[in-house]
Amino acid sequence: GSPPRRVSQTTPGPTSSNSTVRLIGSTSRCSGRVEIFRNGQWGTVCDDFWSLNNAQVVCQQVGCGRATRALRWAYFGPGSGPIWLDNVQCSGNELSITDCVHGGLGSHNCRHDEDAGVICQGKCIFLF
Repeated sequence: GSPPRRVSQTTPGPTSSNSTVRLIGSTSRCSGRVEIFRNGQWGTVCDDFWSLNNAQVVCQQVGCGRATRALRWAYFGPGSGPIWLDNVQCSGNELSITDCVHGGLGSHNCRHDEDAGVICQGKCIFLF
């Protein structure tokens, strides 16, 4: 037969979390400015409390393996639109960045020069 088509990486469950996060502003699919889709609009995440644990959740969410860097100060350029999340604090085990502790959707004290970014390894995860 024909090779299997990779349509999406969403897994069945209560949230189709993968469709709500993307990485923008880099040449790689697995690094960039973190943007989330809420209320019909893509927006950014502020870098207050931005950490490797936060980046880990994002990297897993977009199917890019482990996080190698959590970047601040709009490293991948400033975004536009709403700033959806601020003061995000993840343990690293959450399934979605929006499952982490945060200050409330759309509640922030930031500008787009504080947009958070991540760099992920971009490899599949192998469990040994």
